[in-house]
Amino acid sequence: MFLRTRPGALVLGLAALTLALPATAQTIPFTPDRWDLSGARVVEHLGRQALAGTARLRDVTFTNGVIEVDVAMRGATRSYPGVLFRVQSDTELERVYLRPHRAPLYADAVQYVAAFHGVDSWQLYNGPGYSAQATIPTDRWVHLRIEVQGSQARVFIDTASTPVLVVWELEHGRSAGGLGLNAGSAGSAAAFFSDFSWRADDGLAFGPAPAAYEPPGFLREWEVSRPIARRLVDFDRFPDAHALGMTPWTRATANQRGLLDVSRHYGRSGSEPDVVLARTTVRSSREEVRKFWLGYSDEVGVFLNGRPVFYGNSAYQLRDQSFLGVVGLFDALPLPLRRGENELLVVLGEYSGGWGLTVRDASAVLEAPGFRRLWASTPVLRVPESAAFDPARNVIYVSNYDGYNPSGGAGRQSLTRFSADGRLEDLEWVTGLNNPTGLAVHGDLLYAAEGRQLVEIDIPSARVVRRHPAQGALFLNDVAVAPNGDVYASDSRGGAIYRLSGGRVEEWLRSPAIAAPNGVHVDGGRLLVAANGDHTLKAVDLATKAVTVLATLHRGVLDGIKTDASGNILVSYNEGMLVRITPAGEVTTLLDLTAPGTNIADFDYVAERDLLVFPTFLDNRVIAYRMPRR
Repeated sequence: MFLRTRPGALVLGLAALTLALPATAQTIPFTPDRWDLSGARVVEHLGRQALAGTARLRDVTFTNGVIEVDVAMRGATRSYPGVLFRVQSDTELERVYLRPHRAPLYADAVQYVAAFHGVDSWQLYNGPGYSAQATIPTDRWVHLRIEVQGSQARVFIDTASTPVLVVWELEHGRSAGGLGLNAGSAGSAAAFFSDFSWRADDGLAFGPAPAAYEPPGFLREWEVSRPIARRLVDFDRFPDAHALGMTPWTRATANQRGLLDVSRHYGRSGSEPDVVLARTTVRSSREEVRKFWLGYSDEVGVFLNGRPVFYGNSAYQLRDQSFLGVVGLFDALPLPLRRGENELLVVLGEYSGGWGLTVRDASAVLEAPGFRRLWASTPVLRVPESAAFDPARNVIYVSNYDGYNPSGGAGRQSLTRFSADGRLEDLEWVTGLNNPTGLAVHGDLLYAAEGRQLVEIDIPSARVVRRHPAQGALFLNDVAVAPNGDVYASDSRGGAIYRLSGGRVEEWLRSPAIAAPNGVHVDGGRLLVAANGDHTLKAVDLATKAVTVLATLHRGVLDGIKTDASGNILVSYNEGMLVRITPAGEVTTLLDLTAPGTNIADFDYVAERDLLVFPTFLDNRVIAYRMPRR
C-alpha cells in the first residue's frame, strides 16, 4: 500500500509500531537500526549526513510532544518535504509539509493535511487552520519544529518564535502513532533532511481551540456509493448505481464546515481516476428555483430528480499550471425544485489531492430567537465599512470605504447620513475623504480612520476640521472613544493600537498579543480588541496595558465590537456573522448571513432602542435589526 500525495510523491508502507518515549530530544542518526530506509537513501548534503526520500522511524509511538528536523530544499524546484506524525497505519496519518516554491507569496507555503484510507486530501483541508503563508529559504538548512498537544498542533520555521501555522483541530483528533519523514522517492534530489529529533511532552501549553460552530444551509446527510473506475461512468447521463455495481449505499455526514470527505469512508480502487455517487434529499414547500453553492474535488456531474443540471472539473493543474483545485463554494446551482422531496445526486470523480463535496443553500439565514429585521437601505453606498449612531441628532453615519477606488490622497470618498429609521438623508454628507473605515462619535465630533491618520469632523458644519497623522501606522482601521475624549485606533497591518490624546497621535500599544487588530471598543476601564492574528477577543487594561484573553472565536475576519445592554460583548465577522460573548466566555451565534453573501462590517448598537445597524461592505447597503435583550 502507499499514500498518494502530490504527483511523484509516495509514502511507503509502515510496519507495526511499538512504544519508545524519549523524555528529552535526541538527534537520531539515519541508520538502518533506527529507521526503515527502504524508501530513502542517506547522503552527504551541505556538509551534513542527510536523508533523501521517505523513511519511518522504528519502534516509536508518538502522542504529544515536539518534533524537530532541519530541511534543505533546492531553489527554483518544486518539492514537498514534510513530517509524518501519529502514523496509525500506512494509510491513516497526520502530515505537515512545506512548499518552498510557493513561498513567500502564497498562503499555502506550509500545509497540514490528514490522510484517510491512503488519500492525501490537501485540496479539501486548505485555508486558515490548515495552510499558511511563510518565507522558506532554499539552498541552506532550515529548521522545522512541530508541537502537538491533544487535538491541536503548531508549526515553527527557522528561528521564528511564533508559529507560522496553528492547526486548531487535527482531523484524526486525539490519536497516537509513529513518526516519519517524507520527501518523495529515494531518487529525488529536491529536498533533504538532517538532525531529526523528537521528545514526548504532555505539558505543552496551547490556547483553547476556536468555538465550535456549524453554519446554516449546508446539506449534511448523504449516502455514498462504493468507488469504481472513472472510465466506467458517463457524467452526462444519470447513473444506474445497481447496474454499475456501486451499491449498497453508505450513510455519510458532512463535517462541521459542511464538507463531505469521501476518503473517510473509501480509499481509491487503484491508480486510475475513481468515481463515487453521493445522493441526498432537498425539500421544498413549493415549486421554486433555489440557488445553492457548490464546491467539489475533482470532477462532478450533478443531477436533480434524474436530470442533469451541472458539470464541472477542477482537477489539479487542469485549467493552468498554477491551478490548485482546492475545494470552495465557488460555483452556483440554480435548482428547479418541485414541491416536496427532490433527489440530488452527484457523480464525484477523484484524480489526486482529495475527494470531497460541499453544497449549501444560498438562501439560508440564521437569526436568533427574537431577532427581527427592521429595514434595509438600497445598494447605493460604496463598500460601507463602519456605522456610528449619533444620539444627539438621532442619525447614523456610514463610511464609504470604496475599496475598489483607492484614493491615493485624492480625497474621493465620503460619509453618508441616515435617519435612525433607515431614511437616506444625505448620500454625500461629508466629502473629500480618503477611503475612510472606522467611525466614532464624541459630542459634536466624529472621528474617522483614514489609512495612516485620524480625521476629526465637526458634525454641526459637516466639515473636516483637522487631520492627525499617526507616525508609523500602516492601516488604521477601527476607532473607539473613551469617556475622557481619548481616541483609540487599531492598526490592522502594523499590529498596534494608536491613541489620540491632547491633540497628538502616538503609538499606544504594540504587542504580538494583539496581532492584526481590527475592532476596538472602550468598555469601562478596558479596551476590547478583536485580534485576527489568533482569532481572539482580548481586553487591554487602559491603565496598565495588560492583555487578557476573553474568548477564542471560530474562523473568519473579526470586525466590529460593541457591548450590549446586559453586559455581553457583540462581535461581528466581516463574512456576515454576529456572535455574543457572555462575561463567562460563552459564545453564541446570533446572526449568520454568510450564505446569501451579506457582509457585516464595523457595526453599531443602540442600547436604548435595542437596535443593531450593520454596514454590509461589498453588499453596499446598511441593514438594521431589533435585538431582544437577554
